[in-house]
Amino acid sequence: MRRGRTRIQGNRNPEWPDRCLGCRGDSPRFLRHQPYLRQSLPSSAPMTAEQWLTRIFADQAPRRFGSGWVSGVLGIVLGLLSVAAVLCLHFPHWLTLPELRGRYPLGLVRTAIDAGIFATLLLAALSMLLRRRKALGLAGLALAGIALALGAGGVAIPEAPASPVYVGLDWFVLGVLTTAAVFVPLERAFALRRQQGPFRRGWLTDASYFFMSHALVQLMSLLVLIPATQVGQALAIAPAQAWVQMAPLVVQFLAVVLVADLAQYAVHRAFHAVPLLWRFHRVHHSVTTMDWIAGSRLHLVDVVATRALVLLPIVTLGFEQVAVYAYLGFVSLHAVFIHANFAPRSPWLERWVAMPRFHHWHHAIEPEARDTNFAVHLPMIDRWFGTEHMPKDRWPSGYGVQGLEVPEGYVRQLVWPLRG
Repeated sequence: MRRGRTRIQGNRNPEWPDRCLGCRGDSPRFLRHQPYLRQSLPSSAPMTAEQWLTRIFADQAPRRFGSGWVSGVLGIVLGLLSVAAVLCLHFPHWLTLPELRGRYPLGLVRTAIDAGIFATLLLAALSMLLRRRKALGLAGLALAGIALALGAGGVAIPEAPASPVYVGLDWFVLGVLTTAAVFVPLERAFALRRQQGPFRRGWLTDASYFFMSHALVQLMSLLVLIPATQVGQALAIAPAQAWVQMAPLVVQFLAVVLVADLAQYAVHRAFHAVPLLWRFHRVHHSVTTMDWIAGSRLHLVDVVATRALVLLPIVTLGFEQVAVYAYLGFVSLHAVFIHANFAPRSPWLERWVAMPRFHHWHHAIEPEARDTNFAVHLPMIDRWFGTEHMPKDRWPSGYGVQGLEVPEGYVRQLVWPLRG
């Protein structure tokens, strides 16, 4: 069932700046944004966390390299990661994944934490030297001070019984280091929209989604992995599994990608076609700016249903664990890649592997792009079912869903679909 949905030109919305914290401080555009950021809400409305951060850290100084802006932001990020890593040493049974606790090279981890704190101090000091307003540098120094006060990398790991409840704070730290460290430089060096900064409207909401997707790993296991594994094993056909397991691991990996993407296509298309499911999936399409973190905005119901139904045929067919883990590593990076503000072009490769342009059209405002490009990895699946949309040498003019007013914040968006 196709829905008569139209989309808005999210990136050109005149009522909110695209870049808030990210645009150059010395540009006329930034000066126009600042009054809006101060007056965008009625005086009786509470200030959002994003506006609060903008008020503290935004100024009219340049944001170019050498201005102290980059060093200040990097200092805050490294400071936050350092504090999180030190907390993981203090409370490993509550804040780390049981599957990873015994695998960490502790000596290297402790050295990395100390190096992160030292780098935070250097970056914060550099920002304070280069920038007239000292908020960024002071925040970095404060975070480094907290990490040092907590014991830095020398914390003695306590002996404690395993906790039945835990969050993946260590998984979050690893996630930031392996994705932001890759995609942020790529977006800055090879950006599709060069005027788009990392601190656009909704960045804090999407960062919250990124954090929760890693922190809630135990909940994902209970709601996705365990049920899908049990049902998949019950439906398994021994001869089919034996035939699959005879294939080389490379062939199994390619087969997992195909099977998973066929399931992903079916589930994704259903989330667009069924009104009840669309209520949850439209949270993902409320993103009006595409970048590496935008793909994290997925409602919990969307995540649980999609992952469970994609995992089910993989378990049923009995692929080797190595092939499955290789696929999980691939999809975790590829899903970020296709949302990125990144414009690689290879006409031949685009035909066989989903590139950012393919998935950007899935989020496009153009009417002809409605309900297209449902596959995540393999565009040929959309060609098979007649839903591919790839205009030659064109990118969407914007992203979003017309008339959709989604509240900012992870918790608000979590309950928003339940209200009708």
